[in-house]
Amino acid sequence: MPSTQPVTARGRETRERIIRAAAELVAERGVAGTSLDDVRARAQASKSQLYHYFADRDDLMRAVARAVTDDVLGGQTALFTQLDTVEGLRAWADALVALQHARRAKGGCPIGSLAGQLAEHDNGARLELADGLDRWESAIREGLERMAARGELRPDADPRALAQRTLTAVQGGLLLTQIRRDPNQLRIALDGALAAILAARTEP
Repeated sequence: MPSTQPVTARGRETRERIIRAAAELVAERGVAGTSLDDVRARAQASKSQLYHYFADRDDLMRAVARAVTDDVLGGQTALFTQLDTVEGLRAWADALVALQHARRAKGGCPIGSLAGQLAEHDNGARLELADGLDRWESAIREGLERMAARGELRPDADPRALAQRTLTAVQGGLLLTQIRRDPNQLRIALDGALAAILAARTEP
């Protein structure tokens, strides 16, 4: 846990500025290439301010992991509300693929990227990232559960398993997209996940 949680608006702004500076540097240089001195310089914060809000570098990286997962999920909030229809699922998939086109297939999944750098080093960071993936999967599952409640999925359909399969497709598709610099890799993976959902629908 951080050594001190800010109680004033100014304190919260300073802490957020430090986290954002660290997240930017990690995205540019990776975790190993980001020092606390680099973060202080980017955030225009003093050493005393940094250690006032973060116990150590690991503590700061956990906060970065939390912020990154919040950003990834926050960017999909409006789409998540529509995952209880086939049209909404397709719109969500289209948006993820379009983002990879806009990014020229670079960067992969920010959560997955951090997992590769932090998960084996710090269990606290791993848990933050796991929580982000759990929330992502839950958003998909809740949409499918609403479809099931309306009788649009077969009684033997398992929304939890379908959601897990879909998130697995997202993560695998993003990795292949990044490595091959080809957003179509994500499209293929998501098409497979959506086909499984369509196959679980009740007959008209």
